[in-house]
Amino acid sequence: MLPSTRYARSGELSIAYQVVGDGPLDLVAAPGFISHLDWNWQEPSLRRFLQRLAEFSRLILFDKRGTGLSDPVPGPATLEERTDDLRAVMDAAGSEQAALLGVSEGGAMAMLFAAQHPERTRALVLYGAYPRIVEAPDFPAGLQPEVMAALLTGMVEHWGEGVGLGAWAPERRHDTALRAWWGTLQRMGASPGMARRMFELYPQIDLRDVLPAIRVPTLVLHRRGDRMIPVGIGRYLAERIPGARLVELDGADHLFFLGDTETPLAEIEEFLTGSRPAPPAVSTVLATVLFADVAGSTELVARVGDAAWAGIRERFLALARGELARFGGVEVDVAGDGLLATFDGPARAIRCALAVQDSAGAAGVRLRVGVHAGEVQRLDGGHIAGLAVHIGARVMAEAEPGEVLVSGTVKDLVVGSGLGFAYRGVRTLRGVPGSWPLFAVST
Repeated sequence: MLPSTRYARSGELSIAYQVVGDGPLDLVAAPGFISHLDWNWQEPSLRRFLQRLAEFSRLILFDKRGTGLSDPVPGPATLEERTDDLRAVMDAAGSEQAALLGVSEGGAMAMLFAAQHPERTRALVLYGAYPRIVEAPDFPAGLQPEVMAALLTGMVEHWGEGVGLGAWAPERRHDTALRAWWGTLQRMGASPGMARRMFELYPQIDLRDVLPAIRVPTLVLHRRGDRMIPVGIGRYLAERIPGARLVELDGADHLFFLGDTETPLAEIEEFLTGSRPAPPAVSTVLATVLFADVAGSTELVARVGDAAWAGIRERFLALARGELARFGGVEVDVAGDGLLATFDGPARAIRCALAVQDSAGAAGVRLRVGVHAGEVQRLDGGHIAGLAVHIGARVMAEAEPGEVLVSGTVKDLVVGSGLGFAYRGVRTLRGVPGSWPLFAVST
C-alpha cells in the first residue's frame, strides 16, 4: 500500500509530500532532478532503499514544485524558492528539526537550507551531490559544458523513452524493466519542456561560496565510478564543508538505490544514529532456487513501448505470484525481467516452473527458467546468497525460450516423482567451476 500523500502550502503553491516510518529522528529527502512520490514505490530497488531509511527515521519525502505530484509552474524554481518549499514541507509534517538527505541536484537545495537554517538542520547527508556541475578554471573537477549539453539534449529529445540509463545507471543499462520504470518516471515526473528548462538551469548553479558557511555535521557519499557527477566533485565538497566526512563508494551507478546499497545505508544510519546496523544474520540451508527471465524482453519493449511492457510485466508477476503461493514458493526478488524464488523441495519447484511458464503464455511472454538445488545462505530481509544461487542463474541463462532447464543435482533429487527429462548435454557455466549436466523438463 502506498503512503498517504499530503500537501504543504508554499506561498500560492501546493507541494506534495509523504511521511514514512516513525523513527526517533526526522529525515527529509531532497530529491534529484525529477521524482514522483507514488511512482517511486513501483521500483523494487528504490522501495527497499526508502523502507530501510524509514526503519531508523521518520522519513519525509516530497516532489519539488513543477515535478511529480506538486503544483506545475511555468519554469524551474530558484534555489531560494526550493528552500522555501523544503521549509514548508517540514512545517506541514510537524518537523522542527531534521536531518537532510540531498541527492544529486537536490544536494544544492539541502546545502543552501543547512547554511541558512542551521537551527532546523540536525545533520546533512549528500549523495552524488555538487555545488557546481560544469568545469571552470578554478573548478577542474566539473563536466565539460559541451559534454553535459549533448547528454541533456539527447535526454530531452527522447524524453519519456527511458533514455539516459547509460549515464545514470551504467551497471543496469540493459535492464528492460528498469528502463520501462525510468521512462514512465520521466513522463510522470516532468513534461519535456519543464525538463529542458531545468537542465538549462543546471550550469548556472554555483554554491561554492556557500560551502564554508555550512556548520552542521555533514556526510558526503560518492561513487568512484559515477559518470554523471565525477567523484572529484564529492572530494571538493568534503574538503570545503567544515568537518565533513567523505565516504567513497564502489560502483558507477549515479542512482542511489542501485548497486551496493547496504554500504551507504549503513553509513547513513551510523552517521545519524551513532550505531551501525547489525551484520545480516546468516543461516545456511539446502534449498531449491528457481530463476525465470522473460525471453526477448528488449525486442518486446521496442515493439510495444515502455507503458505496455510495464503492464505486461505486472500481469505476468501477478500470475506468477499466484503459482508461487500454490506450490509453496517464496519470492526473493523481481528485479529485472523476471523473478527469483526458493522452494524447500525440487519437485514442487519444477511443477511451479511449468505452471509459471503457462501463466507467462497467458500474459503474452515466454520464459527461460532454470532450477538448481544446493546450499544457500538466508540473509536478513529475505535475501539469499551463495554458489547455488549463481549456479541457478547460469542454468537459467542456458535455457531456450519456453524451456525449463534443471541441473543434474535437481534431476537426481526428484527420482520417482514422475517428472520426465531430456538430456541437454554437459555445459560449462560462466563463473562456476566444473562442468554441469543439464536436463530440460519434458511435459
